Amino acid sequence: MVQTDPGSGFQTRNIDAGTVPQLVSALDLQEANSGVRRLREWAFEALAPGAGERVLDIGAGTGSGTRALAAVVGASGSALGIEPNAGLRSVAEERAAASRSTARFMDGDALSLPLSAGTVDAVWCERVLQHLAEPERAVAEMARVLRPGGRVALLDTDWATTVLHPGDPDIMSALTSGALTSAANPYSGRRLVGQLTAAGFVIDDRGSQSLLQDHQSVAWPLIRMLGEAAVRRGRLTESQRDSAYKALSEAAEHGGLHMSVTMFGVVAHKAR
Repeated sequence: MVQTDPGSGFQTRNIDAGTVPQLVSALDLQEANSGVRRLREWAFEALAPGAGERVLDIGAGTGSGTRALAAVVGASGSALGIEPNAGLRSVAEERAAASRSTARFMDGDALSLPLSAGTVDAVWCERVLQHLAEPERAVAEMARVLRPGGRVALLDTDWATTVLHPGDPDIMSALTSGALTSAANPYSGRRLVGQLTAAGFVIDDRGSQSLLQDHQSVAWPLIRMLGEAAVRRGRLTESQRDSAYKALSEAAEHGGLHMSVTMFGVVAHKAR
């Protein structure tokens, strides 16, 4: 995904269709993560979508969240997933049809939702705001489309919480700093409460989960991406980078690797 617009990478003109298979694979892996599942379960229960409600999933991806919402609101309600990536939207539609879900999907931008004001009972938005340079505009759009008393669940990553161990703490800190360049809004997780409050929402609950890498393996594609970025920016020398790789590899051989990032969730309602 190439972000050419200062406000949103989630626009049709900013999407690279060639990355769809990799995106689908990445989303499926993320959904299998136990931390993601636990945070989703907590947020879903706190949001409490009910039969007959109109619910909106912003940044629906492969549609798993939209399908879960559709199953709860039932035939008397509606679950709509907004997904600007045509490839992902096609996958979402295929999976919904295969599971006989009533979930529907359409193109749209988080900064300009294709819905009238006050027409939605509940909004789900997961790992979208981290990609937006102007996330406040997206939160304002959620407030616009929600009815008074309508609820919202925001889940997002805070990339500054990335931890790698063992190794020299300063070197590992420089290595993980590369994660801060991977998103337009890398501190998204810690900003959710303030953004919701500023948009007129009342906070109902907050939660978090640490997303852990397997302690017996090394996510080398990600580690090398961070390491090369740190060298390019002058944060690490090649020698320091290689020493970090060696420490992580040796730790994994003995089941002693720690790699994690924290994801936060906030559930709120629109003031009446």
